[in-house]
Amino acid sequence: MHTIFSDGKNTAEEMVLKAIELGFKEVGISDHAFTPPYDWSIKKDGQREYIAELKRLKEKYASRIAIFIGTEVDCFSVYDPDLYDYIIGSVHFIKTPKGYYAVDDRPEITMQCIDEVFGGNTDDYAEAYFEEVSKIFIKTGANIIGHFDLLTKFERRGVSFDKSGAYDAAAKEAVRTLAGKAAFEINTGAMSRGYTLEPYPSSRILSYIKEYGGEVAISSDAHSCSAIAHRFDLAKKVMADAGFSRAGFTDRAGKYHLQLLGKDQ
Repeated sequence: MHTIFSDGKNTAEEMVLKAIELGFKEVGISDHAFTPPYDWSIKKDGQREYIAELKRLKEKYASRIAIFIGTEVDCFSVYDPDLYDYIIGSVHFIKTPKGYYAVDDRPEITMQCIDEVFGGNTDDYAEAYFEEVSKIFIKTGANIIGHFDLLTKFERRGVSFDKSGAYDAAAKEAVRTLAGKAAFEINTGAMSRGYTLEPYPSSRILSYIKEYGGEVAISSDAHSCSAIAHRFDLAKKVMADAGFSRAGFTDRAGKYHLQLLGKDQ
C-alpha cells in the first residue's frame, strides 16, 4: 500500500483504518523509497518521518491489526534497508545511454523510449526491461518482486508486445534468475486504476514461476483506500489456476507470512 508519503492519495492512518474495516489481520505499507530525481517517492529527508509515523500507527492499532513497515525500491533508490520489515523490489525505469525512461508513467513516454533508444523494436525494449528486473534481487535484497511485467501496463492504450520469441525468452530467463530468492507479487493495482483487466504477472509468466519453484504473494498495490484488496478474488483464481496452493512471503527477519485470503485476511 502507498500513502501520501509517496504517490498515494490517503494518509497511512486512513489506509490502516480501511484495512481494519475490511477485516485484515496484518497489513504492510510500502511507500516508494527516495528515488532521485523523481518527485513521487519519499522525499530525501523524509525516511525517518515515514518510519516514525508507521511505528506510531503500529503501536496505536496493535490490538486491532499488525502493521509491517516496508518500502518499494528501484535499483537506484536511496534508503536504509535495516529500517524495514520487508522490501519490494520493482523496476519502474529503464537506464539507457540517453538517460532513464519511465516504464509506467505515460504511453507516450514508453513509445518515445522504444523509438529513440531501441529504433522502434519492442523486443529489444522488453529484453532491456527484463534484464533490469533480473538484477533487482542482487541490487536490493528484495523480499518481494513487484509487478514483474509492468511494461505491459499500456497495452490497452496502444503499446503492444509480441509475447512469443524474444519477449518470452527474456521474461522466462528473468524468472529463472529470481525464483527462490523472493516471492513474485500478483498485483491488481493496474486493474484498480483502469489500465488492465488482469493482474501482473500474466498467466504465462506465472506458469514459469511455478515451473522454477518460485512463490507468489498477492497485493493490491493500493494507492488509495478504495483500492485496498481490489479484485483479490480474481488474483486468487489466477494463482490457483497456475497451480499455487499458497501465497505469502518471507520478511527480512526470516519469518514467513502466509496470506489467509478468506475471512481471516
